[in-house]
Amino acid sequence: MAEGDGVVTYGIRVRLEGTASERDVDALHKWLEREKPLADLARTDQLRIDERSRTDEAGAPMGTGMDIVVAVIGGAAGALFQGVVEQVGQSVEAWRANRRAVEDGEPPGVSVDPVRPDDR
Repeated sequence: MAEGDGVVTYGIRVRLEGTASERDVDALHKWLEREKPLADLARTDQLRIDERSRTDEAGAPMGTGMDIVVAVIGGAAGALFQGVVEQVGQSVEAWRANRRAVEDGEPPGVSVDPVRPDDR
């Protein structure tokens, strides 16, 4: 949980692993933006989905890798957070199933993890 300018933010990091390409990151980002429960929260400024350069434990950039960060924002962020974590996880699995159906090969692995403010 982070507080800045009186706004409370909870974060979720979505990290694609293994065979992931920049195209996969972009496709998953767009998929998450279109998922109705997440899109509804974004329309009311309670949620933001961004891409951030992946860093190592020391905070140094790691190549061209990107993470997707879902930020739950505002006074109700704490109450919404667990549901958003579950929704993001379900949305990621739906994206992986869709990618498996429309492209050759196994989709990349994806981790969905709540993050501390200094991890984002």
